[in-house]
Amino acid sequence: MNTITLGDVEISRVTEWQGPFAPVSTLFPTLPHNLWQANSSWLSPDHWDPATDMYLARTQSWVLRSEGRIILVDTGIGDQKERQVPAFHHLETGFLDRLAAAGVRPEDVDLVVNTHAHADHVGWNTRLHNGEWIPTFPNARYLLSTPENTFTNPINNIPRHSPFGGQTRDDAQIYLDSIAPLHHTGQLSTWDGPTHRLDANLTLELAPGHTPGSAVLRLTSGTDRALFIGDIAHTPLQLIEPDHEPCLSEDEPAAIATRRRLLAEAADTNALIIPAHFGGSGAAEVTRDGSKFAITNWAAFTK
Repeated sequence: MNTITLGDVEISRVTEWQGPFAPVSTLFPTLPHNLWQANSSWLSPDHWDPATDMYLARTQSWVLRSEGRIILVDTGIGDQKERQVPAFHHLETGFLDRLAAAGVRPEDVDLVVNTHAHADHVGWNTRLHNGEWIPTFPNARYLLSTPENTFTNPINNIPRHSPFGGQTRDDAQIYLDSIAPLHHTGQLSTWDGPTHRLDANLTLELAPGHTPGSAVLRLTSGTDRALFIGDIAHTPLQLIEPDHEPCLSEDEPAAIATRRRLLAEAADTNALIIPAHFGGSGAAEVTRDGSKFAITNWAAFTK
C-alpha cells in the first residue's frame, strides 16, 4: 500500500530513485560508527548496508489530495539533468510513469511544494523538451520560500557550504534548469514566513538550518497530524540521535535545533514524521525518551 489517509487528506508515495549514496562515515561524520552497528537490526536493509557502510537513500514525491486539489511535495532529481553527483547525473527513472500509476498526470497537478532547492528536491520541476527546460506540470503553481529563492539564485552570489570536504556544488546549474524556467512562465510563487497556509488542512512553515529557506509542510486534519520535513532528517538514526547533522547542511546548529523542535512537537502531538529520503516504510511516529526520542511506529507505506 502506497496510499494512506490522514483526516481529509489522502497521501500517496511515488518513488523516483533508490540506492547507495555515500559512506555513512563521510555523510554523517559526527555519528559514531558503533551507533550504526548497535541499530543495524532495523537500519538494515532499508537505510544502511553494513557490508559496504553505505547510506541507502530514496528520492520520492508525496502526492496529497486535499480540498479537491492535487499537491505534489518535492519533485526529486529529474531526468537528463547535468549533475556532479554521479547518482543524480543524466537519470532515466520512469518517474512520470509511476506518478501516472498513482493516478496523476502532469496536467492534473495543481500545486508543487519545494521544501528547499537542492538538486534532489526540484529536479522534476522541469523536463527537457526540444532542447529547452519547460515546467513538467503545466497547470501548477510552484511554491518556494522567499529566503530559499534568494539563497539559491546565483545572481545573489551568496556563499554556501561545500559538502564532502570541499566538493564544488552545482547550485547555479540547478537554478538554471529547475527554477529559472518557472520564473519565465510565471508559475513560481515565493512566500514569506514564518507560515503560509495552503488550505484548511495544510500549512507551510519555515524551518531553516539545512538551507536558509528550508520549509516543513504541516498537516492538521481532524485528529490526525503529519509533518513533511524534507531534509530535516536524512536517516531514521537522526530521530533517535537528533544532535548529529550530515555534511550537506548550511547551518548545522540551526538544523539540529530545528530537528529537535519538530521531533518534540511530533512526540507531543502524535504527528507522523514524513521525510524526503527514508526508505523502508518511509515515515515514523516518535515519543520522548529522556532528552532524546524513540521510534514507536512506522507508517503503512509499502517498503
